[in-house]
Amino acid sequence: MRGHTGDELLRLPVRARGIRLGRAVDVFLHPSEPRALGLDVLCGDELHRFLPFPAASLAEGAFEAGSPFVLLDLGPDSFYRLEARSLAGLRGRSVGADGSTLEDVVLGPGWAIEELVLERAGRRRRVPLDGIVLPVRSRARGG
Repeated sequence: MRGHTGDELLRLPVRARGIRLGRAVDVFLHPSEPRALGLDVLCGDELHRFLPFPAASLAEGAFEAGSPFVLLDLGPDSFYRLEARSLAGLRGRSVGADGSTLEDVVLGPGWAIEELVLERAGRRRRVPLDGIVLPVRSRARGG
């Protein structure tokens, strides 16, 4: 898998056996490790569900879930809402002494965060994760 930014992933539909289930609206990051856990998916019934990355594959410009049953309820008190870091909640947060803010992450094999997309003075740049600490856990959307 080549590196994918969060923005790239959020443009992809989520399907099961070719049937569109919904669209990704956020990426959930592990609360303490530099890796992503899965997606917040807004499904056709207007409910948010969690799609764990191990339960899906990237195929033909979409996330393909083996079954719609792998999408987990994402209520306001769900583990992923309470414990995971929301990429949307981390965007714009300071990550460096130079005043840079986090705009996106670049995910590689195993959904590890390989690079950060930082912005400073209106200029974006990709930097290796090496030694940069992501902001403390931010509540996922809605919390």
